[in-house]
Amino acid sequence: MTSTATPPPSPAGAPTAPPAGRAEEPSPWLRRLRGFGYAPPAGARPADVRARLVPPYARPSGQLWAALGFSPAAAAVWQRVMAWSGPIAVALVAGVMRFWQLGSPKAVIFDETYYAKDAWATIRQGYEASWPKDIDKSILANPDGVSLPADPGYVVHPPVGKWVIGLGEWMFGFDPFGWRFMTAVLGTLSVLLLCRIGRRLFRSTFLGCLAGGLLAVDGLHLVMSRAALLDLVLMFFVLAAFGALLVDRDRARERLAAALPVDAEGRTRPDAVIAETLRLGVRPYRILAGVCLGLAFGTKWNGLITLAFFGILTVLWDAAARRTAGAAAPYAAMLRRDALPGFVSTVPVAVAVYVASWLGWILSPDDGRGGYFRDWAAKQDRSSSLSFLPEWLRSLWHYETEVYNFHVGLTSGHTYDSNPWSWLVVGRPVSYFYESPEPGADGCPATEAGKCAREVLALGTPLLWWAGCFALLYVLWRWFFRRDWRAGAIACAVGAGLLPWFNYQERTIFYFYAVVFVPYLCLALAMTVGALLGPRNSTERRRTLGAVAAGVLVLLIIWNFIYFWPIYTGQAIPMDSWRSRMWLDTWV
Repeated sequence: MTSTATPPPSPAGAPTAPPAGRAEEPSPWLRRLRGFGYAPPAGARPADVRARLVPPYARPSGQLWAALGFSPAAAAVWQRVMAWSGPIAVALVAGVMRFWQLGSPKAVIFDETYYAKDAWATIRQGYEASWPKDIDKSILANPDGVSLPADPGYVVHPPVGKWVIGLGEWMFGFDPFGWRFMTAVLGTLSVLLLCRIGRRLFRSTFLGCLAGGLLAVDGLHLVMSRAALLDLVLMFFVLAAFGALLVDRDRARERLAAALPVDAEGRTRPDAVIAETLRLGVRPYRILAGVCLGLAFGTKWNGLITLAFFGILTVLWDAAARRTAGAAAPYAAMLRRDALPGFVSTVPVAVAVYVASWLGWILSPDDGRGGYFRDWAAKQDRSSSLSFLPEWLRSLWHYETEVYNFHVGLTSGHTYDSNPWSWLVVGRPVSYFYESPEPGADGCPATEAGKCAREVLALGTPLLWWAGCFALLYVLWRWFFRRDWRAGAIACAVGAGLLPWFNYQERTIFYFYAVVFVPYLCLALAMTVGALLGPRNSTERRRTLGAVAAGVLVLLIIWNFIYFWPIYTGQAIPMDSWRSRMWLDTWV
């Protein structure tokens, strides 16, 4: 039945909606884009604005549920259960792999020599200590017999990551299992987070679980989850912030949709006045994102760059929501209503969290017995023009200045340094641990004629990363030509983790920094798999071919992960088997 009700007049300055059943005339810019592959949604725009502001989640066809023997009511219940049980199942599998023989190798691998000891000092006295250079063997042999040094240590990273690693040491002891425990926990939780983030992003439990499953079988993520380094901690807090902003986006759009008028047929209609003037109130998930970004910043300084990227992203989402709701000037409305609250909810919150993370150092004595540089203002800055500021703040600022000078001047070569241009193609992975055990020792079969190889190699699952390169191209195409906000969000997160490093071509940097954007590479690949599967209205032949192609791709990635498993987890394998896994000369 067609309503004969007359719609209310549009406010002055508001765009006139096209007649029902007729699509809007494309602009000259959109007509030019069509020559490059741009395609607008089929048919006219949906009449109900709510469906565009708050898209529904995808549901499997009724035929599938019927074939499985489910009634419609049971199918609805099972679908709600799968929204959590699916991600939890994927995370449990990931957790088993990350905790399996977590204390092996029983060694201080790569930069654990810094962070494991710094974490132990931080958790016991609130700031890092200066350890003797040859203390690692003593720690492995008898950690209870190693005393904490009295002198403070000069460190070049903020303390949050060390507090996190130290929590595992506090619970399980000063040994490899203890200092790797919390990174394994965060690695497992990040898989769960990505499943839920992917579900919300794509409105599909299947694609969300696929993204999380791909993260579970990425070699770089696995290795970083089994080592006491800071980058996995940074990745977790950045991912948590991304998820919080996604929830905030949905909640803000729900409030906007609820405020719009409803016509006689129950359809939500755009309204320029409401879209441009509505205040969206307190947004707790945006504040939570600010906390998470502050913890990321307090782990490594590149978390601050992510804060800038995500801050721009969230206010652009607000502008897009207001445009969908009918705003004639959405960006002006965003600047008036959303920009300042968005800034206050993220930047000051993140800075406050960052400063609070230094509390152990701040509360330490300023007479030379506290943290490194804690007494700088008391000794060397008495006549400063900033003497009205607290001494701890001036000392902290001096410390940060020294650390910044260290980072920008770090140009000394390293065996495993790499250029960020090579990261996506896995050009130069990092060997964290290597030894050649004799036959019959350390897992090397006694039947071997020669030595075995035992290595922990920070190497992303090659087929996943190489397929991810094509997925990123697809995401960029979809963002630019289809104006798909999901693709834009993924591209923004990858850019935040990758692009800033190109400004430091002379600096010593490593491939494992890329673990920060691995989750979004998995999201890009899941989005590509969704495109391979095809839209719901595709022909059966199209869907079948797409399912076969997607299934083959995913199975090959899983096989590739299993093949490289021994060099992810430090298993002793024959030397020939190790050589067969060195696909590129740059991996050795």
